[in-house]
Amino acid sequence: MTQQEIDKMSYSDAVARLERIVADMQSPDCDIDRLAEYTSTALQLLKHCKAKLHNTDEAVQKALQALAADM
Repeated sequence: MTQQEIDKMSYSDAVARLERIVADMQSPDCDIDRLAEYTSTALQLLKHCKAKLHNTDEAVQKALQALAADM
């Protein structure tokens, strides 16, 4: 999975992909040769999710501040 593909993902899609990676890694059929790839992709997805959460938090905080200023 490329960074460009991850950047286009919604938060929900990224979390779903992370869940699939975890399930694949926990499977007894997990290919040991793919663990590095799974780990790398999971790290990229986690960073993407963290950024989405941070941006959403900032937007909510700004909205709350604007609301408080109007009162």
